[in-house]
Amino acid sequence: MDVIGTRVDMLGECPIWDSRLGLLYTIDIDGRTVHRTDPSTGATDGHSLAGRPGSMALTRQENVVLVAMEDRVVWLDWATGRVTPWVELATGGPSNRLNDGACDRSGRFWVGTMHEDATESSGRLHRLESTGESFSEREDVGVPNGLAFAPDGETMYYADSLARAAWAYDYDPSDGSVSGERLIADFTDLPGTADGATVDEDGCYWIACVFGSAIARITPAGRVDRIIEVPVDKPTKPAFGGSDLGTLFLTSIGGGGSHERYADPGLNGRLLAIDVGVRGVDEPWYGGPPGVARNAEQTAT
Repeated sequence: MDVIGTRVDMLGECPIWDSRLGLLYTIDIDGRTVHRTDPSTGATDGHSLAGRPGSMALTRQENVVLVAMEDRVVWLDWATGRVTPWVELATGGPSNRLNDGACDRSGRFWVGTMHEDATESSGRLHRLESTGESFSEREDVGVPNGLAFAPDGETMYYADSLARAAWAYDYDPSDGSVSGERLIADFTDLPGTADGATVDEDGCYWIACVFGSAIARITPAGRVDRIIEVPVDKPTKPAFGGSDLGTLFLTSIGGGGSHERYADPGLNGRLLAIDVGVRGVDEPWYGGPPGVARNAEQTAT
């Protein structure tokens, strides 16, 4: 296990590997920042945002990413720092914000909303088409997390941290419809609770056990076949990356902001790289057209 760079995130989340650039994107929700890191050197640059980013996605255009921030989805042009609004989404309440999100393998972006203190189920789960048209797929959501799609695109995974569970669904890539809900992880039998997740090339589901200092791997049949202990209290999301997609990167909570600050954070909030002996798959891109603006532009720093 390696520690990448020296940065300590307040609420690190959403690692995404861009194979085109050989770089890893991450966000710091409470730090209101999107980072991009070269794991081979630890070199990092970033952009501060006007609001809290909950998740992000790659796009067809290198150096332009989609960011889910507060109550809207925006484009971020990495070269200029320019933020261009794309779509506003109903959050389910004035104290709610966008949280975890992921693209399906047909270019849609799924993203959930949560109450900012994570104590009530007032959130929603949205499906955002590449055209910018959005659909509210679920209401009364607690803390949406664990969104991921199987390598063949025909299984969708979703977790609710407040419900302490994760589910799998049959997924139709042609229209984004879901069916056949089944429970695949009950966190009464796992450490901590459900947070962010990814999949490997075998279709296994890797989910962070936040507050449990672990990552769990769940087979497509719903069996927990590995639990890996990690040296952080609150791991938030794993993602495969590296030249052969054989490294599992992991973000975590370092404290401050919405979480209690550590007197001695240790490795909490640091970016970790772990050799788990399996490979992942490339992250799908959002299919919408980067650079198309619906409203006035803003600039990040």
